Amino acid sequence: MRRKRMGLEASLAFAGVWGLPYMLNLKGNGLAVSNSWFGVFVWGVLWFCIHKAAEGIKARERRGTGAACVLGFCFSLALVFGVSLERAQSVDFGNGKMWLSAAVWTVIFTLWICKCWEYIEKQAETGGFFSERGKNKGSGRAEEEAGAGKCRSWKKRINRWTERWEGLSGTKRAVIMICFFLLCWLPVFLAVYPGFFVYDAQDEFIQVQTRNFTTHHPLPHVLLLGGIILAIHKLTGSYNAGIAVYTLLQMCLMAGVFAFVLSYMRKCKVKRLFRVITALYFGFFPVIVMFVLCSAKDGIFTAALLLLLIALDEMTKEGETFFKGWKKPFFFGISALVMMCFRHNGMYAFLVLSPFLLIYMKGCRKKLAALLGITFAAYFLLSSGLAAFFSAGEPEKQEMLTVPIQQLARVYKYDKESLSQEELETLYEILPEKAFSFYAPKVSDGVKIWFQNDAFAQDPIKYGKLWLTTGLKHPLAYCNAWFMTSYGFWYPDTIIDVYRGNSVFTFTYEDSSFFGYEVEQPGIRQSKIPWLDAWYRKMSLEIAQQKIPVVSMLFSPGFLFWLFAFMAGYAYYRKEYRTLFPYAMIFLIWLTVILGPTYLPRYVLILWFALPVAAGELK
Repeated sequence: MRRKRMGLEASLAFAGVWGLPYMLNLKGNGLAVSNSWFGVFVWGVLWFCIHKAAEGIKARERRGTGAACVLGFCFSLALVFGVSLERAQSVDFGNGKMWLSAAVWTVIFTLWICKCWEYIEKQAETGGFFSERGKNKGSGRAEEEAGAGKCRSWKKRINRWTERWEGLSGTKRAVIMICFFLLCWLPVFLAVYPGFFVYDAQDEFIQVQTRNFTTHHPLPHVLLLGGIILAIHKLTGSYNAGIAVYTLLQMCLMAGVFAFVLSYMRKCKVKRLFRVITALYFGFFPVIVMFVLCSAKDGIFTAALLLLLIALDEMTKEGETFFKGWKKPFFFGISALVMMCFRHNGMYAFLVLSPFLLIYMKGCRKKLAALLGITFAAYFLLSSGLAAFFSAGEPEKQEMLTVPIQQLARVYKYDKESLSQEELETLYEILPEKAFSFYAPKVSDGVKIWFQNDAFAQDPIKYGKLWLTTGLKHPLAYCNAWFMTSYGFWYPDTIIDVYRGNSVFTFTYEDSSFFGYEVEQPGIRQSKIPWLDAWYRKMSLEIAQQKIPVVSMLFSPGFLFWLFAFMAGYAYYRKEYRTLFPYAMIFLIWLTVILGPTYLPRYVLILWFALPVAAGELK
């Protein structure tokens, strides 16, 4: 029996090595693995890992194994599809070897995921990785005494500092943390002065400057950004000063949010060391710093979303107790309101989540329904009120139709002959022939900007039928068109270069479009620390951090998405169903952005902001 099992494990490892060229974007048709000593090494390591992961397989619950299998299958598909999209800008759905590789690696990933969940669960018995809950106090005290005997001097100092810190009031700790974050970000602010004024910043500013508003961008952010810049410009005569003041105000806001997050982690008894690591992460990790100093609406939206996730966690944890006072429901409502006001997709995601939240919260449905009703009413009143007061025009339809537009453009680009003359004439009514020369597989902006909204509004059913009939004839082209504008959100190894060749105010995008970096007009970059400015420019516009193994994955939205999926799967495995609501909200936000024009870190910034909180909940 043992020999048979070893043979199966060795065969599975061999099949896994055979399938690697379909899972990794390798050069030379996979010969780097199949015709190399490295293939033997990988086979041995894979065999060992499979052997360890298969231990205790008979004792595993079907429920947990099933969840791991679903996660492993989806991850395998993401890898094989992603590799194909990177190589050929399309998925060959008829490639049997690709599907076989995905099947083999589904089995391998299922074993690994189960083993990882079991290991984390075992660690929970002694307090988990990051949580102090469940820890045996006696053994912990003995370990501390032993450690003090070896390194008595530094241990005493740390204990003394810790006691002083814990002895401070919550307000003092918060003020200190806010000052700490501001000091961490200050050098970068000076380096990129007056801040990253980018991602529709000029468009929003011009709306306020010309008093010609639309609801294409959320009006609260348009008014806040443009109002501050114009007010400071009126006082100082400098647009840069206005941008800098907005950036500083956002820095203070973000510092307050992160200080609150650390306070909540302390309340949840997350280990002190991990809280220190989280503080350093918020203070220095480049993605966090980039968007703290960025004028785009994504920063405030994500901060509000992070607070909403904490409120959701607290609500599902406390149940009826959550509604005994007014502060926690008010915090929940305000977080949701700001989140929805700063990005339209936040409202859609929260609207979908709300019925499930009502079903789960059995003991306080009436109170929750009232809270949700007030929150949504406030959002719609505020949105419609601002739009009416400022006579804001309605947003154009192409933002909602970005995927269908890209799908039609792909069919036209690669199979125009399949379209009849009547279909072409109908298509040209909403997309001029010239528009298709701007087709780019990874971003729909070049084509959708030509979309004729007036023509579409006259007969949307007619054009809907065109999209549907074309899709029935070209279903795979439609899938590939959608995959190409979204795969960076689910394929870990993506190099984000969606704007390659696009010229903006101060540069032309080349190898990387990870972050916008620049200062749009009327601002101008006036760096006070040029070398630090150059470092952030390199991370934003060049392949830099992507060359560092392991670290590169911390910059990958695709990798972080699967990390969150793994943690959500673990919560399901542990039957911690209440903790699934914050994950569900993140997933719903993710669903809205994969239907967007392209893939950029700014759209899923919550994956970075919420990472320490989610990891701290592992128990």
